[in-house]
Amino acid sequence: MNDPMQAAERLALTLTQGGMQRMTARVMSALLFADQETVTAGELADWLQISPGTVSTAIKNLVTVGLIERVPAPGSRREHFRFRDDAWTTLMSSKNSTLKVMQDAAQHGIDAAGEDSISGRRLIAMRDFYGYLMVELPKVIDRWNAERIERAGGD
Repeated sequence: MNDPMQAAERLALTLTQGGMQRMTARVMSALLFADQETVTAGELADWLQISPGTVSTAIKNLVTVGLIERVPAPGSRREHFRFRDDAWTTLMSSKNSTLKVMQDAAQHGIDAAGEDSISGRRLIAMRDFYGYLMVELPKVIDRWNAERIERAGGD
């Protein structure tokens, strides 16, 4: 059997290579691999041997994008966090605002360069691609959610 912490670190490295900040990736991976429903920032700092401030910054980033959430922990004075069940769909749904920004930036460039210019034609391809993603991504998420419900027995 493989060591879960090694697998978590390997995932964090992959996420870092994909553009995520290193410590945010490590905290996210630790939460994914946690063998308990919720964890505290202190537990994450201990597990990863990093400063509480670093954990706090990573948690803020992960909460902001919708991957993790704060949860009540009766009897505890510390904040508890967990990886959201719908984290991936929440993350991809939030990408629509990014897609719109990119589409608008392309349109601004088209307006400045002109549609018939070389750069205008490139920017039209960019605008149209992001427009396509904005239409298709919600449909993909809806199909994913329907498939998950079907696999779970129609709940």
